[in-house]
Amino acid sequence: MNKRLAAVIIIIVAFLGVAFFQTSKPQTAKKQYIPTVGILQLVTHPALDQIHKGVVAGLAHEGYTKGKIKIDYQNSQADQSNLKTMSQKFANENADLTVGIASPAALSLAKTADGQTPVILAGITDPVGGGLVKSTQRPGKNITGTSGDSPLQQHLDVIKEVVPAAKKLGIIYTTSDHGGEYNAKKMATLAKSQGYDVKMYTIATTNDMQQIAETMAGQVDVVYAPQDNGVASAMKTLINVTNQEKIPVIPAVDTMVKDGGLATISVSQYDIGYQAGIMAAKVLKGKNPATYPVKTITKGVPVVNEKQAKLLGVTLPQSLVKDAESKGEVIK
Repeated sequence: MNKRLAAVIIIIVAFLGVAFFQTSKPQTAKKQYIPTVGILQLVTHPALDQIHKGVVAGLAHEGYTKGKIKIDYQNSQADQSNLKTMSQKFANENADLTVGIASPAALSLAKTADGQTPVILAGITDPVGGGLVKSTQRPGKNITGTSGDSPLQQHLDVIKEVVPAAKKLGIIYTTSDHGGEYNAKKMATLAKSQGYDVKMYTIATTNDMQQIAETMAGQVDVVYAPQDNGVASAMKTLINVTNQEKIPVIPAVDTMVKDGGLATISVSQYDIGYQAGIMAAKVLKGKNPATYPVKTITKGVPVVNEKQAKLLGVTLPQSLVKDAESKGEVIK
């Protein structure tokens, strides 16, 4: 009997020892999930490139640095068929979230996502009018992001200050760019209400810029170039034509001033992207895009091009130059 009891005790002790050894072994760490984010950019030009850089920086700020996220960056180079193919590529690889830089890119992603995969807007003008969200406060479904709202009255004030004698204002936009058309028509209404003789010009593609710019330069005193991807891409062509006629161009953003525009009040394209990147990170962490308000970036800083002013024979107001020196940028 004692031998049997001893044997049972030995078995129990051995069992407990094995159990203790098993539970005391370090657990194998779970492999960290690495989310995939697809970024689709309409075309290469400085303003959109700055938005792209900002998106990546915003994601990094929220902890999604190299090794903790997979970013699939695609650029359609303004080709509609590429937009569709690249959007589908993201769907095929089961991207956790996509980011659309410029309205056509965002629209393509939204159509492919079909209300499922989250889509973050990066610098989309008038997302409600473009059919992307129901409202900026409650976007609905799977889409939210940032909107860059051009400070149009400030742009008109720059025109008045820099080209005070101008009466005929030419505004040019791309027919396929909803944001560009939206800004152009709003500026036209505003300028007409303040006494300008407004003439509207459109391009279908960047290839049209040379011919349209030549017509426009002979009919106006100053040109306004809105936040429009087609116009921005063809900015140098526009400037080459207007320079020959000594017609100043007041554009919407700083990158267009660097390409030959005279002056503007510019909303930071990098900041638009940065805020979109932060919003993308929040959505990856569980925030619901349907109730995540669209963030509108409106604060701008003065940017002037002294080199262009000298070429055109325009004297920039010293107050504007000083503001640009202290708050914005002076291009020399």
